[in-house]
Amino acid sequence: MKPDYAKWMLDDPRLNFAISTGREPGVNHLGFQVESGDELEATRAKLETADRELVEETDVSCCYARSDKYWVTDPTGVAWETFRSLGTVPIYGGSRERRREACCTPAAKPAAEAPKCCA
Repeated sequence: MKPDYAKWMLDDPRLNFAISTGREPGVNHLGFQVESGDELEATRAKLETADRELVEETDVSCCYARSDKYWVTDPTGVAWETFRSLGTVPIYGGSRERRREACCTPAAKPAAEAPKCCA
């Protein structure tokens, strides 16, 4: 744990749950952690079937970690990250300039309007 960041890892599924200070209140993103490059690619293949825009990031630093990842945004606008950790970095955002940016969700496009239900 760090003074501005706490992280927990569930085992099944490998859900990474973290809380950061100094950000807007609410859920920034949700993350699933995988253990290998093959597992990350298998997850990417599943994500591509979700008919959502997929954003790839390789060897990026954020949240005290360096990782390869894929992002999708669900219909409600919540970003989902699937990532493989490559190591640690000493600063939350990977650099002092990124320290207080929204770490580390890529800029999301507006989600398509959800279908209306139960009117």
